[in-house]
Amino acid sequence: MSEADAESTGREIWIEKYRPQTLDDIHGQEETIERVKSYVEGGELPHMLFTGPAGVGKTTTATAIAREIYGDDWRGNFLELNASDERGIDVVRDRIKNFARSAFGGEDYRIIFLDEADSLTSDAQSALRRTMEQFSDNTRFILSCNYSSKIIDPIQSRCAVFRYSPLSDDAVAAQIREIATAEGIEITDEGLDALVYAANGDMRRAINNLQAAATTGDVVDEEAVYTVTATARPEEVEEMVAAAVAGDFPKARATLDMLLTDVGMAGGDIVDQLHRSAWEFDLDDRAVVRLLERLGEADYRIAEGANEQVQLEALLAALSLDDEE
Repeated sequence: MSEADAESTGREIWIEKYRPQTLDDIHGQEETIERVKSYVEGGELPHMLFTGPAGVGKTTTATAIAREIYGDDWRGNFLELNASDERGIDVVRDRIKNFARSAFGGEDYRIIFLDEADSLTSDAQSALRRTMEQFSDNTRFILSCNYSSKIIDPIQSRCAVFRYSPLSDDAVAAQIREIATAEGIEITDEGLDALVYAANGDMRRAINNLQAAATTGDVVDEEAVYTVTATARPEEVEEMVAAAVAGDFPKARATLDMLLTDVGMAGGDIVDQLHRSAWEFDLDDRAVVRLLERLGEADYRIAEGANEQVQLEALLAALSLDDEE
């Protein structure tokens, strides 16, 4: 559900409504949060680098830190920028420097949170490193990224690094149940399992999907979840792969066409779903290894701009031919 859709129905965006406000409210990253709390409670906050997949609590941790340090004045002492929207060096030179130079209102330092910092160009990262040095006495930087390898070493060496892992199924399920209860939503066990499966460790995705599914009827069930998430049922994906491995390419291709056309899945999403489910299929180890090898090739080519359907059909054809050989 888009923000406009939610507003048009007079409903809040649930990912904001139920966003944890304090560090103690963040679940599923207990060890990481304990490390963060030790810095906050000690009063010696270093520059920080949060790294990990989307929807696991990186942005929430940054805002919770600001709330705990500054209280009700946290917004005036906290600047959030999204590097994927503003990638150029001017962002570092202008907005960050202007904020770092401004009056503090009695605080020892302000916090600049740079989300998706791995989207910054190399020049921008070099400028950021110099800015971090210049304003280290009165500014703390918190950077978040999906891939720490894309952050230059001089920045990493100046930060305490915190690695966030995908949330466990139990953590996602517990949060979904809590929100469903608070909103008075009836959710079936199968619907809950489908939400957890579609989320794949991403709490933001799980909550968005729950809100979208809740608009389709009185009960959130498996059918509602797969309808709004454009996610293939696990058995459909397994059937497609099994047909290809068995040499039945026409059947496998028909299932692929259904997923792309009727379900509306993107080719990259199909690759991701195949990858995460590979070891759960009823295949021998050799077949799984072949599948993973072909997935790697298809994923790379799709990322480079190749036609998604052509690459996925080629993947299934290769699996069928491998069986004949």
